[in-house]
Amino acid sequence: MAPPTDGVPAIGGPSEPDVLALLLGWLPGRRWYPAKGTQSAPEPVGVIELVDPLGAGQVGLHLFRLGSGAVLQVPVVLRAAAGRPEALGTVRREGVDLEVLDGCADPAFLRAWLGLARREGGLPPDLVAGDLDAPGAARVLSGEQSNTSVLLPRAEPPAILKVFRVVTPGHNPDVAVPSALHGAGWTGVPRPLGWLSGSWSAEGATEGTTGDLGVVSELVLGARDGFELACARAGAGEDVSGLTHELGRTTAQLHSALRRALPTEQGPADVAAVVGTLRARAAAAIDAVPTLADRAERVLGVLDLVGTVGTLPALQRVHGDYHLGQVLHSPDRGWFVLDFEGEPSASAAERERPDLALRDLAGMLRSLDYAAAVGGAGDPGWLEAARSALTEGYRSESAALGSSTDIPAQTTLLRALELDKALYEVVYETRNRPSWTAIPLAGVDRLLASDES
Repeated sequence: MAPPTDGVPAIGGPSEPDVLALLLGWLPGRRWYPAKGTQSAPEPVGVIELVDPLGAGQVGLHLFRLGSGAVLQVPVVLRAAAGRPEALGTVRREGVDLEVLDGCADPAFLRAWLGLARREGGLPPDLVAGDLDAPGAARVLSGEQSNTSVLLPRAEPPAILKVFRVVTPGHNPDVAVPSALHGAGWTGVPRPLGWLSGSWSAEGATEGTTGDLGVVSELVLGARDGFELACARAGAGEDVSGLTHELGRTTAQLHSALRRALPTEQGPADVAAVVGTLRARAAAAIDAVPTLADRAERVLGVLDLVGTVGTLPALQRVHGDYHLGQVLHSPDRGWFVLDFEGEPSASAAERERPDLALRDLAGMLRSLDYAAAVGGAGDPGWLEAARSALTEGYRSESAALGSSTDIPAQTTLLRALELDKALYEVVYETRNRPSWTAIPLAGVDRLLASDES
């Protein structure tokens, strides 16, 4: 889908100095701020102004360009001063004191956003948001690291708004992919209800660029975050293999639907290229974490086994950042897959690049390791049963959908891809959460010793 070009709110003037000063002091402390630890301050790009139909606040989407070139979106609402504890500060306009508020938590922003949201043919009619000022009508989710989501449980239909913090030209994958999947008849993703695009000045360009600012989707009522669910089951010693078998089947359905919805002309993956990439990534991880050095020869041995499998599966569109935190489980409706933006550190081109579908399955296997460790599974058999059921569910559903399943070759490739992911995790945890490094390191050692089938 090409982004709409008519009716798109465009960048206006710059952020006013007093508001800008408050934002620059506030941004580094946000979990979603992607430039922590950098010395350079974000460069103001301008403000996209929206209109609250009730006139309760002045709504502006402040855009900043980071040192990396990425463009950051910060919704802000100015309201008459009332001593709100959550206000970033106060500014004065025409003799009136106004409080500067985080827009994502403010009904004025939500009304303005939903009033402009665009729908595409085949998607539901306009969302009825109801009284957004009523208690419980909107709630910002905590814990997210790269975007901000707002629950709208009283909307009709119940919805969730995701505000993209880093905005990029064109359609965001979290708009394009769920729309394409629903268009192909797969309902394992929350139904997209609409999106909002905006236009801003591109770095070094004479013309502006248009991209998605956020998406509003169906809220799956009663569903539970996959990681929270798995951790709770692990801690209670409750078998989770039935759920993971179902998740494996859902993952195979996802990959089949992606092939239909977003076909590529990619042939089978080049074995030498895959092995070369895996070896290069492993070498970088080993250089970064000295603890891995004595495992280097065995790591490369496992990766080199990919060269023995013959023809690899065809490359296709994949999820790209698949783990238990990206799925929801509904007792009545089963598993739903979320968040198609891909690996947060990847470029837009990398996120859309065709890949091996088994890379998603490898990511989910690694996530089960984390659930067992974080949840406190006392019996090693809990993790083994969960992993086996996930893999079996994926294989059985793939076969039912007509995909070839050369189990020995698939096992060899999956082991290498999971090892690749575990090495990445060792580097990440060493740099960011040293106390968690033992989790992926144990996974590396198990995979090096494994002859799983």
